[in-house]
Amino acid sequence: MRIGAGYDIHPLKPGRKLIIGGVRIPHGLGLDGHSDADVLTHAVIDALLGAAALGNIGDHFPADDPRYKDASSLDMLATASEVLKRAGYRVVNIDSTVVAEEPRLQPHLSEMEANIAKRVGVDRGAVSVKATSPEGLGALGNRAGIAAQAVALIDQ
Repeated sequence: MRIGAGYDIHPLKPGRKLIIGGVRIPHGLGLDGHSDADVLTHAVIDALLGAAALGNIGDHFPADDPRYKDASSLDMLATASEVLKRAGYRVVNIDSTVVAEEPRLQPHLSEMEANIAKRVGVDRGAVSVKATSPEGLGALGNRAGIAAQAVALIDQ
């Protein structure tokens, strides 16, 4: 068994769609980044790749590669999952947390879990997505961005 941790953070910006865990969430701002900037899915990708010691999201999906401009992070997750499978690993479970002052994410968590489980190829019960507020503290509390962290357990 191997454990990996992932973390991602992106600033909020006008004129972008807000996509977290593959779910488009109605909001006046979206996350800024090269792909769709889905912080949750990016953290999950890094947790999985890290657990297998197969690099990180930037190694597999470089931000300067035009193929990934506005790319779906769920598609990137499916690709990363295939990399793990080819290396002989299987995902046991994923636990994650999104940190955002707004919008409220609770109504979307179940769909995020389903999206991630489907792309990783695991039972939905093997994926947990939680949300918390920074309670007004720091840049995230001031609504400057959204962050996520994930932990993944894999085995051979």
